Amino acid sequence: MNTLSYKTISANDATVEKEWVVVDAQSQILGRFSSEVAKMLRGKHKPNFTPHVDCGDNVIVINAEKVRLTGRKWTEKVYVRHTGFPGGQRIATPKILLEKSPRTLVEKAVKGMLPKNRLGRKLYTNLYVYAGSEHPHSAQKPKEVKL
Repeated sequence: MNTLSYKTISANDATVEKEWVVVDAQSQILGRFSSEVAKMLRGKHKPNFTPHVDCGDNVIVINAEKVRLTGRKWTEKVYVRHTGFPGGQRIATPKILLEKSPRTLVEKAVKGMLPKNRLGRKLYTNLYVYAGSEHPHSAQKPKEVKL
């Protein structure tokens, strides 16, 4: 057997094939849904996955306002941020975030599941979240994916 025929192929920016994908968040559980979206953004579902390259798809999430949380997370889960000023700690629950901006809940969940480095910030720009069922990316001819 010719052992030289086994060559590992690493993807790079020139060889990566990125697609546009639409995912519906209606009645999906937030954490499980977000982990699947993060995998697609990262490209882990592709056979030519390379850890240090952006080889994931462009993901469009629709119906972000209709995502679900289990248990008492709507009122007891907290998102903490700090303004940078003394006494500037701000706390928000998912219920408050959903009222202010329905997109934020899904965006925060997915961003937390991406790498915390330059690559993760680049991957996050491939995520497009919309509260309703309409999106302006029809020109890219996205494929619908069921999760």
